[in-house]
Amino acid sequence: MTRSDMIELLAERKGISITTAEAVVLEIFGSMADTLIAGNRIEIRGFGSFEIREYEGRSGRNPKTGSEVTVAAKKRPFFKVGKELKELIANPA
Repeated sequence: MTRSDMIELLAERKGISITTAEAVVLEIFGSMADTLIAGNRIEIRGFGSFEIREYEGRSGRNPKTGSEVTVAAKKRPFFKVGKELKELIANPA
């Protein structure tokens, strides 16, 4: 499902305009991004949680040349699926 699909589905199910649905979806995603950028965690009960994980720098190899390179430390978003969603996926009704 794409963002556009989500906007269309929301507009259809709730009987609102595409413009209003788009504003709602963009506000939700924008708020989620702002929360993660601030270093905070997002938890949506039954769905899952989002957080930023920090990874230490390390040495690696360039696969093309085989030479050793230094990989810088970085922060990456991480999603952990919630128990209810995990069960729904494993046992669809």
